[in-house]
Amino acid sequence: MGKIIAVANQKGGVGKTTSAINLAASLAALEYKTLLVDADPQANATSGVGFDPKDISKSIYECMVDNVKAENIIMPSNIDFLDLIPSHIDLVGAEVEMINLPDREVKMKEALAPIKDRYDFIIIDCSPSLGLITVNSLTAANSVIIPVQCEYFALEGLGKLLNTIKIIQSRLNQDLEIEGILLTMYDVRLRLSNQVVEEVQLHFQQMVFETIIPRNVKLSESPSFGVPALLHDADSKGAISYLNLAREIVEKNGILQPQ
Repeated sequence: MGKIIAVANQKGGVGKTTSAINLAASLAALEYKTLLVDADPQANATSGVGFDPKDISKSIYECMVDNVKAENIIMPSNIDFLDLIPSHIDLVGAEVEMINLPDREVKMKEALAPIKDRYDFIIIDCSPSLGLITVNSLTAANSVIIPVQCEYFALEGLGKLLNTIKIIQSRLNQDLEIEGILLTMYDVRLRLSNQVVEEVQLHFQQMVFETIIPRNVKLSESPSFGVPALLHDADSKGAISYLNLAREIVEKNGILQPQ
């Protein structure tokens, strides 16, 4: 049974796509069959694993709006054990097109259901909004990772997201859990970074991952090369941190190492 994890925060610039790409690549590096679903119209997760969004003819959009089978649009990446369901700019229009569809909140869940068991993990990169696509992602998911950057206003908007999660739990997906809050863009030299870490850990305690993602040049550079940090520089602090996060998630879920 594949576990579906959405990576969501409606606040932009918190390391959401970076986390989705690098977590998926790290799980694949640990030899777990992993599918990365790009549910963001900006298609940064698609380009971040080496595909040009302009060359994409079918994406998660067609699965949700036109009932195209997900298995027909899965693309194998250059990384062993990692596949992609891509995005493209048309996903922007999906919200409008889906407004009048019956059961519009469960379109992604329906699309992923037939392929769920092929993978150990399915990671969904949500769009930075609380619109219908994100609601679909959270309805399809078993759990959600919330990236929070170690900067001013870190907790701004978090209440709104947690409220949305509560509404989805009560109306659409009662099994949705919070996998954890992930602290990103941590700079050990800044007092502010340390204050944010303390504040988030004090507020949310067990919900916060032990792994903290540092600010790291290699993490910032790797998307321009179309590869996760692990392929760009496996020894970088960023790549190692996401590997640690992958191990933490595997351990937390009690998932055995693949044979």
